[in-house]
Amino acid sequence: MNAGTENIDTGMHLRDLLTDVKFARRRTRRRDPRGEAKALRQLACAIAVGKDSVLQELVEVAVRYCGADSAGISLLETAPNGEQKFRWIAIAGSFAKYLHGTTPRNYSPCGTTLDRNAPQLYSVTRPYYDFLGVEAADISDGMLIPWTHGKTEGTLWAVSHSSRAAFCPADYQLLHSLAEFASIAISHLQSQVRRRLHEKRAASAAMANALAHQINNPLQSLTNTLYLAQKGGGEASSYIQQATVELEQVTDLVRRILSLDKASTGVSSVSQSLPAPTPAILEISSASVARRRRKYPAPAAVA
Repeated sequence: MNAGTENIDTGMHLRDLLTDVKFARRRTRRRDPRGEAKALRQLACAIAVGKDSVLQELVEVAVRYCGADSAGISLLETAPNGEQKFRWIAIAGSFAKYLHGTTPRNYSPCGTTLDRNAPQLYSVTRPYYDFLGVEAADISDGMLIPWTHGKTEGTLWAVSHSSRAAFCPADYQLLHSLAEFASIAISHLQSQVRRRLHEKRAASAAMANALAHQINNPLQSLTNTLYLAQKGGGEASSYIQQATVELEQVTDLVRRILSLDKASTGVSSVSQSLPAPTPAILEISSASVARRRRKYPAPAAVA
């Protein structure tokens, strides 16, 4: 940290989950092993068939069987200017209104988790929410699990707002399994997005080619009509009127080709295929410029 910032409360407190003695001693809650096994099988089937809702189903399983108030998946994204941020691409529970929201890579619990490449226990309080520019409930106990698949990485998290010891080692084991499912599911969804985009571009190219051939006839007729109109004479006016009609036909065909070009760009990532941002997310976005001007110690503080 920078000099003079050691005592600043960042609102983020993390510690290594696997080496935390107190966590290892937490009492295991009553569990539903059959229900958990069934949920994992259903997720595996959803991934296999490429079900679009698999990520949402996954975080709902985390809430249901880990006893969390909220759970979500954070995906690391890199902007063209190199700036990195985490996008919440699936959320269940109390934080669901922040679906599609973002937090900065270099100043977030998720970023610290990836830096350490190890599961973390964490809590979040008001100072961090002030940094984001949002009102949200404190996280009194939470787990963060890093995941990676190829060049894609992120975290799976589960949080409690009411207990400082909401989760136990058995909850971690389940969340760890779900994180592996998440990495595979996201990889499959990315492949589906790329395949759909390729198919859409191929279809657009075929249609554009067909329209280009359709342009030939009215374009040739327009050329002939303008040639006759240039010669003048008593029929020049009618030739000009005919040329106007043929020009409109050519213009319409060109417009349709251009619209196909725009449509072929499509969505190119999992996050771009998500629902539109909610008002809560627009609130976060509106505060982004202001928060960039602030100076905060980084990275997250260690409890």
